[in-house]
Amino acid sequence: MKNKKGDALNILYRYIILLLIAIPGISIFYFLFTSLTIYPVYYLVQIYSKATLYGNLITLSNNISLEIVGACVAGSAYLLLTILNLSTSNIKLKKRILMLLSSYFIFLIFNIIRIVFLGYLVFIGSAYFDIVHSVLWYGISTIFVVALWFAQIHYFKVNSIPIYSDIKFLYKNSTLLK
Repeated sequence: MKNKKGDALNILYRYIILLLIAIPGISIFYFLFTSLTIYPVYYLVQIYSKATLYGNLITLSNNISLEIVGACVAGSAYLLLTILNLSTSNIKLKKRILMLLSSYFIFLIFNIIRIVFLGYLVFIGSAYFDIVHSVLWYGISTIFVVALWFAQIHYFKVNSIPIYSDIKFLYKNSTLLK
């Protein structure tokens, strides 16, 4: 009985945290990851161009500016990774934190590389910028987040399904079946 009560409390705590994240909304992820995205991009674009940084605007040597807007930071991807993590049962706290931090770090690196590459296409005046930008943003980024989640599930040996496993546990242990 004690284990069932502990599991139910774990579910409650995880979903309370999700609700607390929902109150400030996605803005918390933009607050956390905007600077972590802008500064590495600024330093890395200097591989192919001298650049200046003013706020979220990186101006290249050919007077082309790269504006790092909220969509570039991809706060929704971090939010999705958080929701997937916190809505998955049977993960110990230490492992859960490690999964969250590693998924944030891996996605941040991917996102920085994506922006630097797109900046390079703009810098050289590539006619393919628009199509590559669309494919990377709408297709590859979404696939990457899903693949990252599945890779984490595999690497950390998680056998639960987000939300479903919690609902199944609650239903199985509810008074509705008695």
